[in-house]
Amino acid sequence: MAKLYFYYASMNAGKSTTLLQADFNYRERGMETMLWTAALDDRYGTGQVTSRIGLMAAAHKFDPESDLFAAVSAENAERPLACVLVDEAQFLSREQVLQLARLADEVNIPVLCYGLRTDFAANLFPGSAALLGLADALVELKAVCECGRKATMNLRVDENGRAVVEGAQTEIGGNDRYVAMCRRHFMEKRREAAADA
Repeated sequence: MAKLYFYYASMNAGKSTTLLQADFNYRERGMETMLWTAALDDRYGTGQVTSRIGLMAAAHKFDPESDLFAAVSAENAERPLACVLVDEAQFLSREQVLQLARLADEVNIPVLCYGLRTDFAANLFPGSAALLGLADALVELKAVCECGRKATMNLRVDENGRAVVEGAQTEIGGNDRYVAMCRRHFMEKRREAAADA
């Protein structure tokens, strides 16, 4: 029986690298895969999953209107899929997570989703909240805070490296905009920034 997996972590934990390694493992054994990434995240060009260590692969793009169940089912009819891999899964809608669960339950295709659990204010992303509630397996990937502890939070910073405490939930960026931190240092930096405001 296929399962829906959610691999989650803070930034810089190697989520995309892990996804690309899983994809390579399937393809190396002659199995077909289908990769997806958020159309919203265009930092590395459109239609590809790219890791910070330089690995990349072509991917289909999803946006809020995408029907993943229909798209994957159509692809599966053309070439039987062994696995579906979704990067930037925090940007999925709840309906899309339900579609991915249907793929695992009804079409028997394993679905591996990779994404952030929380935003810069420690709030769940809609896609992550749905995956935390619906996934068969939850796997936390590890990143490291500047103090050496496990980083679980994503601190948004300005051009001077100071914490940003207000703004839209989604602001695309990499190391120039976000720093992975443990909860203690995340909260400390946010309190300092709020006090200076």
